[in-house]
Amino acid sequence: MNEQILILDFGSQYTQLIARRVRELNIYCEIKPYNSEVTLSPDIRGIILSGSPCSVTADDSPAPNIDQFIGRIPVLGICYGAQWVADHFGGQVQASDKREYGRSKVKLVKKGDPLLSGVNDGDVAWMSHGDSIYSLPDHFEIIAKTESIPVAAYRWEEKQFYGLQFHPEVTHTDFGRQLIENFAVNLCGLSQSWTPEQFVEDTVERLKVQLGNDKVVMGLSGGVDSSVAATLISKAIGDNLYCIFVDNGLLRKDEFEEVLASYKDLGLNVKGVDAKDLFYRELAGIKDPEGKRKVIGRLFIEVFEQEANELKDVKWLGQGTIYPDIIESVSVNGPSVTIKSHHNVGGLPEKMNMKVVEPLNLLFKDEVRRVGKELELPDTILSRHPFPGPGLGIRILGDVTATKVNMLQLADKIFIDGLKEFGLYDEVWQAATILLPIQSVGVMGDERTYEQVVALRAVTSLDGMTADWCHLPYDFLATVSNRIINQVKGINRVVYDISSKPPATIEWE
Repeated sequence: MNEQILILDFGSQYTQLIARRVRELNIYCEIKPYNSEVTLSPDIRGIILSGSPCSVTADDSPAPNIDQFIGRIPVLGICYGAQWVADHFGGQVQASDKREYGRSKVKLVKKGDPLLSGVNDGDVAWMSHGDSIYSLPDHFEIIAKTESIPVAAYRWEEKQFYGLQFHPEVTHTDFGRQLIENFAVNLCGLSQSWTPEQFVEDTVERLKVQLGNDKVVMGLSGGVDSSVAATLISKAIGDNLYCIFVDNGLLRKDEFEEVLASYKDLGLNVKGVDAKDLFYRELAGIKDPEGKRKVIGRLFIEVFEQEANELKDVKWLGQGTIYPDIIESVSVNGPSVTIKSHHNVGGLPEKMNMKVVEPLNLLFKDEVRRVGKELELPDTILSRHPFPGPGLGIRILGDVTATKVNMLQLADKIFIDGLKEFGLYDEVWQAATILLPIQSVGVMGDERTYEQVVALRAVTSLDGMTADWCHLPYDFLATVSNRIINQVKGINRVVYDISSKPPATIEWE
């Protein structure tokens, strides 16, 4: 087992950020619902209690079983976690008449405290709370405050507990990384040895033991997650891994051939399956986005099953599930609800009577890329933008036809190639071209046209949970627009989407 920090989640929108900040220090951590049974073992060196959208003063506020760990290892409470502990042991927490949201300057009360080592008076912290701690139990000490609230940070030295009213995990807190490192390294004694190199070594050895001489089948997408997962499994079992790459007719232009070539260069045992006509036939006339998703998902499973059943004695299904897929598929049971039932979590194995192997299910997307770099995967795979499972099927608004797919593929290729040509591709987290279900009047030569409209979409993001639209240069947008209109028959207008997430989503469907 890896030495680690355990994060108990009370439903905060920032919980994944806490985990990311800990991982950035080369320290392993896991997120569990706040009401999980915590069995302390030598590898668990510290615990962090997250924030929450709930109020400590509410009758149904989430309460952890703190007796499982308080006083046994260092614990850090953030926002709600700090408020709950203060209230539980006799302090006073109530709705503030000066709600703090945004940047606040911190004033140190206890100089030399190990948690706040390297923090100075006037350093900026990010606040986001309606309730405030107004008084602490007798055996607690205030170690920092702000102009608006009397308790910005406190400690319960006897029990190794620290509480913060602000959020060190967000980048707006100037000293957030330093504070988390102080907790994890100085107070918990973690060694910062969890690196991509160590992950690859440990994972390959674990897969060798787990899989032995068994056969594994895996569906590949050409994306980062499935490619890295397949490479790890292949390092462990070689040609006992059988990969299937399905062309559903909804990939980017020439992607099927290019990805197959990349996989062969990696030495993966891959079979390409051309199923375009099947998907186009079954999608005919379906305009509802969810209806299209269901058809595409069902057909992929049917094609994958048919190919997998031709293999003999396959016992395992490999999947590129990553940590956010797992987190978002587990309800905190109270302060939040299950966000989604992810397509990588469950479903296929039960029907196919296989066990599941998921070598990446404890990694975030950026960590997967670092592991891929350690495995020396090509940049064409590692730097590839995220691409939705239903592919161009949800970037064609309305019904899907082969003609529309061809039109969108050509326009999308011009957009993506343009980003690379202008040196913008790596600055964009995800780029998409959307074919709209409307026509507009145009003029080409001496004739009027009444043709299709495409929308260009480019966003920046860390993990897709929030995203901002990219401020792409006007000369780039003008060049791409002219190329699309001049080179793609049937399109006479190009627009650019300047919506952020939230309130919009990255995809249009």
